[in-house]
Amino acid sequence: MPLDPLTVRPSDPGKAASYLAPAKVNLGLSVRGLRQGGYHELHSVMVPLAVGDELELAPADTLTLRVEGAALPTDERNLVYRAARAYLAAAGASGGAAITLRKRLPLASGLGGGSSDAATALMALARLYPAPVNLPALALTLGADVPFFLLGQAALAQGVGEVLTPLPVPRVPLVLVNPGVEVSARDAYTWLDGEEAFTPALDVEGILAALTARRDVPYFNALQGPVASRHPAIQAALAALAGAGLRSPLMSGSGATCFALAGSDDQAHDAARLIQAWQPGWWVMATRTL
Repeated sequence: MPLDPLTVRPSDPGKAASYLAPAKVNLGLSVRGLRQGGYHELHSVMVPLAVGDELELAPADTLTLRVEGAALPTDERNLVYRAARAYLAAAGASGGAAITLRKRLPLASGLGGGSSDAATALMALARLYPAPVNLPALALTLGADVPFFLLGQAALAQGVGEVLTPLPVPRVPLVLVNPGVEVSARDAYTWLDGEEAFTPALDVEGILAALTARRDVPYFNALQGPVASRHPAIQAALAALAGAGLRSPLMSGSGATCFALAGSDDQAHDAARLIQAWQPGWWVMATRTL
């Protein structure tokens, strides 16, 4: 499965190549119920963004991982390492790779950073060591969100997130705000189960129509109430986005990152600067959907 050319930073053949591992936001997240085995039935519009982490890969005799920008493990405890090891084994590759992960996204932030890093590692290694490996099946063994990042475009995600239907989501500017809170996805779903707050399917057609018309979007996040009630900083982030004049603020995934839509790139950048001035300690980013 090829990498989206927009995410590739060119390099000479045989030398190190750098790739964007894009973040995502959930333009609505409905949790329909609980499956056997503890997994949740989801209904979500997932969209990749023009911001993310960076992976650099070079051919090598063995597999090594280095991380910049975050204190993360560099062995099998790291999802990128596990993804690379799994691909090399499935491909029967004779060599390895020297991987550098440059973390740009906050940790445990609801932006899918770890899943995107893993998917990007799979695709980059498939380019480095081509082999008839079923990447989507391999990706699903690493995490429910990893197959989405192989797709490289907006999609309706169902099942546990692995049933993907591409969607024609228009490209829109938005602002991301993370108030410095790490939220465990496991905790978020546990809190939801405790409240039995399962929700109806999203109005996907209504969401797409509102995005195209640049009006308020009829989406919701089933996890937002349980998570924000336990983390007031998330409520503050949502209020800041609305106070900066942006549309339809929402928490992404299990949080703590929130986002809201802008009418233009200039409005997004102006709002981001305003929020950053209000809250210098927050992570704030103006970006676009891909």
